[in-house]
Amino acid sequence: MQRRQFLASASLAAVTAALPRLAQAAGGARDAELRAMLDRFFYARLEDSPEQATSLGLDTGPRAYLKAKLDDVSRAGEARQFARARQELAQLRSIPRDALGEAARLDYDIVGYGLDRVVAGERFGYGASAGRYAPYVLSQLSGAYRDVPDFLSGQHRVTNAADADAYVARVEALAGAIDAETARQREDAARGVFAPDYILDTTLKQLGAVRDKAPEATGPAMDLAAKLKAANLPPDRAGMVAKVMAERVFPALDRQRALVTELRGRAVHDAGVWRLPDGAAYYSAAVAAATTTEMSGDEIHRLGLAQVAEIGGRIDTILKAQGLRQGSVGERLVALNKRPDQLYPNTDPGCEALLEQLRSQLAAMTRRLPEQFAVLPKAPVEIRRVPEAIQAGAPGGYYQSASLDGTRPAIYFINLRDTFDRPKFGLATLTYHEAVPGHHLQVMSALESQDIPLIRRRGFYSGYSEGWALYSEQLADEMGMYEGNPLGQVGYLQSLLFRATRLVVDSGMHAKRWSREKATNYLIATTGIARGRSQGEIDRYTVWPGQACSYKIGHTVWTRLRDEAKAKAGARWDPKVFHHVLTLGAMPLDVLERVVRERMV
Repeated sequence: MQRRQFLASASLAAVTAALPRLAQAAGGARDAELRAMLDRFFYARLEDSPEQATSLGLDTGPRAYLKAKLDDVSRAGEARQFARARQELAQLRSIPRDALGEAARLDYDIVGYGLDRVVAGERFGYGASAGRYAPYVLSQLSGAYRDVPDFLSGQHRVTNAADADAYVARVEALAGAIDAETARQREDAARGVFAPDYILDTTLKQLGAVRDKAPEATGPAMDLAAKLKAANLPPDRAGMVAKVMAERVFPALDRQRALVTELRGRAVHDAGVWRLPDGAAYYSAAVAAATTTEMSGDEIHRLGLAQVAEIGGRIDTILKAQGLRQGSVGERLVALNKRPDQLYPNTDPGCEALLEQLRSQLAAMTRRLPEQFAVLPKAPVEIRRVPEAIQAGAPGGYYQSASLDGTRPAIYFINLRDTFDRPKFGLATLTYHEAVPGHHLQVMSALESQDIPLIRRRGFYSGYSEGWALYSEQLADEMGMYEGNPLGQVGYLQSLLFRATRLVVDSGMHAKRWSREKATNYLIATTGIARGRSQGEIDRYTVWPGQACSYKIGHTVWTRLRDEAKAKAGARWDPKVFHHVLTLGAMPLDVLERVVRERMV
C-alpha cells in the first residue's frame, strides 16, 4: 500500500480494507516467527498473572487453575518480572527488524519499547517501576488490602461450585499478599522510602474500613454471599470466607496497620519524590514511562502554565456571555459549582439520579458514534459507583475493560463519596472520557481486534490512552453534544483546564518542591474544582508521579496529528479513516506520530 493512499479515498470500504491488508503485509517466515514469539510472551505472562487471566476471561480450560490464585506481589515476584523482561528483550532482538513486514515491524517496535522501559526501571529498587511508577508499596491507591477485594467483587465471576471454591482460595491467598507487601514496605522504609504523613493518614483510614468490620460483613464475605445466591448455590462458602478473613486476613491486616502506624510517626510532609533515593531520576523515568515522551520537569511546567492561560481565556469568554463576570475564572467556577441547580443531593436517591444522568448521556453519545467511527465495540459498558470501602482514596472516575470471552461487561466507575464534587455541568465530559468515545471505544477496539497480537490487544501506554480519552472530550464538543448547553461546554473546558493544571502541579511537587498545600491551592484557584476532590487529586499525584502529565501531553499529540491529517485530506476528509488507527492498538506517542504521518499525512 502506498503511504499516502491511506487518505486517498473517502470510501469507507476502501478504508476498512486497508488496515487488514496492512496487518497481513507479507514479511515471510520472520513475521510468523515474531507472532509466535509474541504469543509465547503473552501466555507466559498470563501464567504469572492469574488476575490478568481472570480479567481477560482466560482462566478456563487448561488455565482454570489460575482462577484460584492471585498475582505474586512479593519482591521475588517483582524480580521475576525484570528477569523475564530482559529475557524477552534478548529474544525479540534476535529477529532482525529489517526482515519484517510493515505490520510486524510495528509490533516489534511497540513491544520492544515497553520491554526497554521495564528493564530501565530496575535500577531504582523500591516501590514499583516495572512499567508503571509508584514509589510507595502502601498508599491510598496501592496495596492488596484494597485492590484484591475490589478485584474479586468486580471481576471474579461465580457461576458454579468450582468458581466459588476458587474465590475462597483467593481470599486465603490475600493474607499472604498483604504480608508480602508489608515486608516490601518495611524494606523500602529502611531506605527512607515511604509515603508522606497525609497519605498514610488516608491509608490507615482505608485499612480500617477493611479491618474494622465483623468478618461476615467484610467486602469479600458479602460479595461472595451475593454471588452464591445469584448462582443458586449453597451459602456455606460465604461462611468459609468470613472464617478466613477472621483467622488469616485480619491478622495480616493488623501487622500491616501496625507498620503503617509506625511509619506515620516517622513520616515527613514533603509531597515530592525529589526527597527519595535518586529521586530526580525517578521522576524523569516516571514521566517518560507515563507520557512516552522525553520532557523535563521544567518543560512540563512551562507547557502547563501556557495551556492554563489559553484554556482559561476560552472559559472566561463563555462565562461572561452567561453573565458571570466577577472574579477570576477559578472563582467563578467555584461559584458555579455551588449553585443549587448544579448539584444533586448527597443522598442515595441523589446519587442514583446522578447515575441516571450519566446513563442518559452515554446512550445519547452511543447513538452518535457511527458518525465518527467505522468500528464499534461489541462489549457493552455499564456505569457503577466506586465501592464505598475504597472511595476515600480512589480517583474520581475510572474504566475497567470487558473480558475477552464476553462474559463480563466493561465498567465505568464514578466516585460518589460527595456529590458536591460532581456538579451537573461537568458530568457529560467525564462520561465521554471514561466510556464513549473515550476509554471504552479505544480499549475495546484493540482488545476485540483480530489483526494484532494478543500481547498488544491489552497493551497500555498512558500518553496514548489518556490522551485519546481527553481528545474524545474535545471530539464530543466538536460533534455538537453541548449545543444549546453552554454550561456543559464550560464543564468540558474545565476538564481541559484541569488536565493542563495537572502539568503544573505534578511538576511543581516532584521537580520544583511544591508543598501539598501549594499544589492544592493552585489547583482550586485555577480550576474551581471543589476542595475535597482537588485534595484527592493532589494526593493521587503524590503517590503516582508523572502519570497525571500523560493526559494533556497525549491530548496535544492526538489533536495535532488529527489536524495535520485533516488538512492533508482537505475535501476528502473522513474522520472514520483517522479514528480507524485505534484498531492498531495502543502505542507510544512517538510511534503513533510516525504511524499517522507515514499513512495519513
